[in-house]
Amino acid sequence: MSGMTSSERPFLNRRLAEFGTTIFAEMSALALSTGSINLGQGFPDTDGPEEVREAAVRALREGRGNQYPPGPGVPELRTAIAAHQERRYGLSYDPDAEVLVTAGATEAIAAALLALVEPGDEVVALEPYYDSYAACIAMAGGTRVPVTLRPDDGAFRLDLDELRAAVTPRTRLLLINTPHNPTGTVLTRAELTAIAELAVERDLLVVTDEVYEHLVYDEAEHVPLATLPGMRGRTVTIGSAGKTFSFTGWKVGWVTAAPNLVAAIRSAKQFLTYVASGPFQYAVAEALRLPDSYFADFRADMLAKRDLLAGGLERAGFKVFRPAGTYFITTDIRPLGESDGFTFCRALPERCGVVAIPNAVFYDHREQGAPFVRFAFCKRMGVLEEAATRLKTLAG
Repeated sequence: MSGMTSSERPFLNRRLAEFGTTIFAEMSALALSTGSINLGQGFPDTDGPEEVREAAVRALREGRGNQYPPGPGVPELRTAIAAHQERRYGLSYDPDAEVLVTAGATEAIAAALLALVEPGDEVVALEPYYDSYAACIAMAGGTRVPVTLRPDDGAFRLDLDELRAAVTPRTRLLLINTPHNPTGTVLTRAELTAIAELAVERDLLVVTDEVYEHLVYDEAEHVPLATLPGMRGRTVTIGSAGKTFSFTGWKVGWVTAAPNLVAAIRSAKQFLTYVASGPFQYAVAEALRLPDSYFADFRADMLAKRDLLAGGLERAGFKVFRPAGTYFITTDIRPLGESDGFTFCRALPERCGVVAIPNAVFYDHREQGAPFVRFAFCKRMGVLEEAATRLKTLAG
């Protein structure tokens, strides 16, 4: 007999066979079945600004976006995205040719990789990485080449020599995420400048996931890669309303890039969702025009939550990597006498009623991530206080 019959062949496409059900689904189910506090998945437990929610209701009632919106996104939102990039970073984009609205940053990542990567192309990504990166590279037929951020002096750091060594003649693009989920690292201007120089020297495209751009703390500064010399024409920048305005269920994300890059990504995007989130696009257009005080208050609120949970985790006995950005804290469980994040996270709900995520799921080199566990702090203060109290039982 030649080959397998269809009944013998696995149903799941072999490119996706390694992915299965995400750890988030498993841990969220565990949170429900045990009544635990879910600090696993990164979504807020309160809605964003009331005036933004009202803008969505108004759009629904006025019949704006209830039918298919334009493929690239509604003009009001594209204009607001361009204005945001200009006002915050001095980056000027043409709303008609250089902005594309997507079904969340998730679709932006998928469409960019499906459009720009062909079988055999290598994609260099910072490890640990958000799990959709690996799946989207696989769907595009590309080969992922991880460059590992390693713990050093209380933070996870990029080794620029390692990054340079990872680039080969087959490298098509660099996939950069800053502020970085899950480690909370914010790449410095010097590091980003070195990445930019490498991209120019080797003529690489760069896809940069900047969904946590408004969540940087302490001395950290968010520098969009597209602002650096030689990068405007080769960088695809991804943003998200879900992370910035705490409406993750609306699924509104975007891409800003040069016209030829946007056209390529739009070609892939139109066969994924075609369009999405009609009325919400009008609401997000209003949200992006909120005064600077909104963004400052949002950051201050998350900073207070970071410090509350970080303190609780330290008292519970974890080694805590206090993040410079995002709303996640990575911890090391070895001071607790543990070394396997999977085992630890699966037992944690029964032990103290809290759910977290093992960082190893974000690594190709699973052993590199084994002792690290991620907690989300985008929750109400009372919830974080209760989680800290429950975790304290680990300290005995």
